[in-house]
Amino acid sequence: MEFITDAILGAGALGASFYCWVLSRRLRQFNNLEKGVGGAVAILSAQVDDLTKTLDTAKGTADASSKSLETLTDRAETVAKKLELMVASMHDMEQSKASTTEPIFSHRMMKRGA
Repeated sequence: MEFITDAILGAGALGASFYCWVLSRRLRQFNNLEKGVGGAVAILSAQVDDLTKTLDTAKGTADASSKSLETLTDRAETVAKKLELMVASMHDMEQSKASTTEPIFSHRMMKRGA
């Protein structure tokens, strides 16, 4: 009887050691940097770093473009105000010309013989 229990205990130990060996191989494959999940995690980490750098660059470019656009908008508003003043002054000039028009037959036209 003792021999049978020792044999069953030995078989259980051999089965457990085989199971541990299989698990260790699977774990090695799982953490393999080229084929396993470890490799996928390393690749994803590198891609996240690249995307972070790209986003920082894009943010800097967008900030610069925003400042440039703000400057151009301010400049356009200033020019628009000046143009409004010029148009208003031209309107005033037309009204003042209308009140001081020369007669149809001016002295210059008579001198030319027209």
